[in-house]
Amino acid sequence: MLVVMENGAREEAIMKVSKKLEESGFTVHLTRGVERTIVAGVGDPTRTTNFSIEAMEGVERVIGIMTPYKLASREFKAEDTIVEIGDVAIGGKELQIMAGPCAVESRDQVLEIAQIVKDSGAKIMRGGAFKPRTSPYDFQGLGEEGLKILKEAGETYGLKIITEVMDPASVGLVAYYSDILQIGARNMQNFALLREVAKIDKPVLIKRGLSATIGEWIMAAEYVLSGGNEKVILCERGIRTFEPFTRNTLDLSAVVAAKQLTHLPVIVDPSHGTGKWKLVSPMALAAVAAGADGLIIEVHPKPSEALCDGSQSLTGENFNKLLTKIKLVANAVDREV
Repeated sequence: MLVVMENGAREEAIMKVSKKLEESGFTVHLTRGVERTIVAGVGDPTRTTNFSIEAMEGVERVIGIMTPYKLASREFKAEDTIVEIGDVAIGGKELQIMAGPCAVESRDQVLEIAQIVKDSGAKIMRGGAFKPRTSPYDFQGLGEEGLKILKEAGETYGLKIITEVMDPASVGLVAYYSDILQIGARNMQNFALLREVAKIDKPVLIKRGLSATIGEWIMAAEYVLSGGNEKVILCERGIRTFEPFTRNTLDLSAVVAAKQLTHLPVIVDPSHGTGKWKLVSPMALAAVAAGADGLIIEVHPKPSEALCDGSQSLTGENFNKLLTKIKLVANAVDREV
C-alpha cells in the first residue's frame, strides 16, 4: 500500500506511520517529494487495514496497489526513474547507446572496438566476459581476464562498461570491473542471482526472458527493487515464437507497455531481437520511435570472424550509419543522442 502524507506532515508523524507498517510485517520504502512524502508498505495487505493507517496523524490517504509488482509500478512512482552512472543518465531525454562485441575475444579486439564506440559518441560499451551458450562446445568467454580487458578499455576511452553476470558467486567480481551488471535472458528468473545483485550499489539491466510475459519481466525487476537496489533498467531483447526467420521476435509493444506500467528505463536489443545484421538498424530506429530509452547493439570490426554472434553484429561503418539515422528519429520524437 501507499500512504500519502499531508503536505507539511511532521517527521515524527512519518516515522510513526513507517513504524506501524513495519510492526505489521511490511517492508517500508520512503519517497520524499517536493510537497509530499509517500510511505510505501510492501507485504501482505491483510495484516493491517487502510482505516487504521488513515486515522493516523499526517496521513492524507491510503492507496492500495493492485498489481503484483509494487515498487516498479507507476502507482508507486509516477515520474520516470533516471539511472545515473557518473555523467551518464539512462531514462532521461538523452538516449543512451550501448555498443560492443558479443564476446571479449582478445585485448586488441576490445580496444579496437572501444575506439569505434568512443568515436561514434556512444558512452557505454558492452561486451561479454562470461558467455552462457546453448552448446557446451561453443566459446564460453575469457572470464576474469575478459573483465580486466573491458575495464582497461573503459578507462582508456572514457566509456562505462556493461557486462553479464551469470551466478550469485560472481556478482562481486563482475561489479568490481564493470559499471552496469546485465542479467541475461536465461537468468531473468534466477531469483538467487536477482537477490544478490539487489545488494550492490550499481545499476542492473534485466533482459526479458525467452518466453517471459511482460508481467514476469517486471516481477524480476521487483526482486531487485525490493532488495534495496533502485537502479534497475529493463531490456527487451525479443521472445521465442513460432517464427523461424528471425532469431527471436522483437516485441516493441513491450516497450510501450513497460513504460506505461512502470517508471523504469527501457532499453531495446535489436541484435538479439533479430539475429540478422540487416534487420538491426530498422528495428533500432523503430525502437527509438516506440519510446525506448536506449539501445544495446553488437558491433565487431570483422563480424565474419567473430567467435560469437557475428551474424547479428554491425561493422563500425554500419554502426555509424545507424547512429546518423537514430539522431533523426530521436529528434522527431523529442529525444537527444
